[in-house]
Amino acid sequence: MPDSPDQPDSQDREEPQGADSDGYGHVPVLLDRCVELLAPALTRRHADGADAVLVDATLGAGGHSERFLTDFPGLQVIGLDRDPNALGIAGARLAPFGDRMRAVRTRYDGIAGAIAESGFRQIDGVLFDLGVSSMQLDQTERGFSYSADAPLDMRMDPDAPLTAADILNTWDAKSIARVLRDYGEERFAGRIADKVVKRRAQQPFSTTGELVELLYEAIPAPARRTGGHPGKRTFQALRVAVNGELDSLRAALPAALAALTDGGRIVVMSYQSLEDRIVKQAFAAATASRTPPGLPIELPGHEPEFVTLTRGAEKARQVEIDRNPRSAPVRLRALEKVGEGGNS
Repeated sequence: MPDSPDQPDSQDREEPQGADSDGYGHVPVLLDRCVELLAPALTRRHADGADAVLVDATLGAGGHSERFLTDFPGLQVIGLDRDPNALGIAGARLAPFGDRMRAVRTRYDGIAGAIAESGFRQIDGVLFDLGVSSMQLDQTERGFSYSADAPLDMRMDPDAPLTAADILNTWDAKSIARVLRDYGEERFAGRIADKVVKRRAQQPFSTTGELVELLYEAIPAPARRTGGHPGKRTFQALRVAVNGELDSLRAALPAALAALTDGGRIVVMSYQSLEDRIVKQAFAAATASRTPPGLPIELPGHEPEFVTLTRGAEKARQVEIDRNPRSAPVRLRALEKVGEGGNS
């Protein structure tokens, strides 16, 4: 499928848990496709008889991991999440799989440490399902959603020091505008930031409803009539800034690629253009020739270390979007490690 560099934000659709959910407020996105892409790496026999290892770098409620543990007997899974609430839910859900499942509380850029802590040196597969989870959106008190009034928090890790309220109430207008522009691609960033600074001088921001009210005032009416909810870009930007999502992703992808054994595979699902751009760039570098530029032939042993498994970024089909509207903005990319000499 052709690339689509810009796509709607994952929060543009804030539907509640539906009848097809897994009972944990979440419908795993592109689940069958993820299994199809990762299966060849997870069913191989290692020479030493060791079981295959999958890192679910965004464990969440455990929906993807549950499917992999069920479909691949003997598979070992390391699940990463910074949210202790998610780890508790996933831990209870995946308890029947015993020690085949290991959960580690960390951001996904802690993937190398989590692998070592779990007693492994290399892994066979990695899955990233980026962005805020349906479970977190549905927990109103977390402040991720603009559709209900709640504290201005937005922390995926409740022990992290920075909240969305801290940014709005203490950062200067220039810094706030930069966040909204760089992380939300909000074209009215400067105007919004100025109004935030003026409003907080009279009363600090404490709830999402206060921020939504300001956004309706700051964004011109013609712009509010197109492009979805006027809060979607600002809420995305604040969430990304609070959680350091893009910096974490930039560090996590090289670490994940380096941890894969030959024949290993990685699947990444992103939901907004900034994430997908980082994934696209990292994957382009991984699949590029290592022969010095200017030479007329490919030097032996300098072939690309990875090959792509998808044509550009794959999208969810309409049948899945109808069942799970939050899959509408997803972009999926996948690679296989072929190792030295281009042979797996």
